[in-house]
Amino acid sequence: MYRVMIVEDDEVIASQVGKHLAAWDMEVFRVRDFRNVMGEFLACKPGLVLMDIGLPFYNGYHWCQEIRKVSKVPILFLSSAADNMNIVMAMNMGGDDFVAKPFSLEVLTAKVQAVLRRAYDFGVSPELLEHEGAVLDIDAAALQVNGDRVDLTRNEYRILRTLMENKGRVVSRELLMNRLWETDCYVDDNTLTVNVTRLRRKLEGAGLPDFIVTKKGIGYLIGG
Repeated sequence: MYRVMIVEDDEVIASQVGKHLAAWDMEVFRVRDFRNVMGEFLACKPGLVLMDIGLPFYNGYHWCQEIRKVSKVPILFLSSAADNMNIVMAMNMGGDDFVAKPFSLEVLTAKVQAVLRRAYDFGVSPELLEHEGAVLDIDAAALQVNGDRVDLTRNEYRILRTLMENKGRVVSRELLMNRLWETDCYVDDNTLTVNVTRLRRKLEGAGLPDFIVTKKGIGYLIGG
């Protein structure tokens, strides 16, 4: 089941679209706080975003650009501003398709299904892991901290992904070494320590000094 996030401030349109997509076995999430669309996006982790252009506080172009900093999730614009300039701008900002208002719910559903097919040929939904402003995009193997990209080595990425996937739980050093050893040559205890230290320095440089907590003699913890 795909999760669709609707960013539409017209209550009638949002309700009708949501009910129709739900009838097609899609999980629907409607944004309520238009000051914090990114916060709701990160909490929702949708497989597709329906984005109006004219929104309170910030327009849809702004939110599309913000989403594109952390995710490749398909974005389908909905707008009555369907002139060529707005359509071109929507695509240039990172949109995947455009539906002009007023629209048929059947046509919209067909567009949604087509975008989902193109995006997820292998049935894999996008995945974001988020904590305290750090957003790890599993699809792109990329880390953003408060909107800024942080470059990670392959091992640093695997360590951080394992810790964020187990947020709130202590991850043993043995488990982390096994994760690093899956595709690399043998990783010993000292190698793990070096990689964790480097990862911590990068996170500290990005403004997250205490992101990874050491549990002495056991392992590491995020979000405890």
